[in-house]
Amino acid sequence: MTAGWTPPGPAMLFCPADRPERYGKAAERADVVIVDLEDAVAPENRTVARDALRASELDPARTIVRVNPADSADHAADLEALAATGYRCVMLAKTESAAQVTDLYSSTGAEVLALVETPLGVVRAPEIASAPGCAGLMWGAEDLLAAMGGSTSRFAESEAGRPRVAGQYRDVPRHARARVALAAAAFGRWAVDSVHLDIADEAGQRAEALDAVALGFVATACIHPSQVATVRQAYAPDDDEVAWARRVLDAARGNQGVFQLDGRMIDGPVFRQAEATLRRAAAVAE
Repeated sequence: MTAGWTPPGPAMLFCPADRPERYGKAAERADVVIVDLEDAVAPENRTVARDALRASELDPARTIVRVNPADSADHAADLEALAATGYRCVMLAKTESAAQVTDLYSSTGAEVLALVETPLGVVRAPEIASAPGCAGLMWGAEDLLAAMGGSTSRFAESEAGRPRVAGQYRDVPRHARARVALAAAAFGRWAVDSVHLDIADEAGQRAEALDAVALGFVATACIHPSQVATVRQAYAPDDDEVAWARRVLDAARGNQGVFQLDGRMIDGPVFRQAEATLRRAAAVAE
């Protein structure tokens, strides 16, 4: 993983930048607050939103600021507002190149969470992940489908007879998710899973978060405070998993190379899985 800003926990909660009265409440609920200057704010309210951002006093270790795309009319003004704060991680909406990440990092000094949510961004995910200043990657389904001229990222109930479960991502979003996860891992970046838009679908949110854990995502983004607890519970390893991880690492200190523990072969990949389990346990315990 990269050495700079890293998420202190798995539940990231979007908060509209023009609603400063919600900043503190979001910080109380979630591990990370994403102060959003892009989609959550109407264009006519973005000046007010930037003023609110400048005046905010959230913990920089638990705050990300989402700015508008690099080629948008709002981007420069967003960066000017960001410069007046102490926040150290910035989410770049609709990232499409390594140069956009590097330019943002160079101009702000803030590490970049590249939000990959367009066809070009998905195709270039490895290039984006390799960019200096890139701390992590996140992907987005709905903007991706909209850019493709599609209608929905998930199968509907009316399609339940097809060989996919209703509510599950269609193949192209699944491909984008996997590509972003692989690109992040290939270049030592952390990866954030996309939001679950159906706020009432707690079971679907939990299943998706459990799958994110299994694939190595370090966090899941939330759009509503009610989703935070579900995400944190999904990322939290149970007592047996924690005990096993500790036994593996304890045994590794007295062994070199491959060895057996309780009849199971223990090697490098298992060590890393045990370390990841203990990191997740520590994150959700805070």
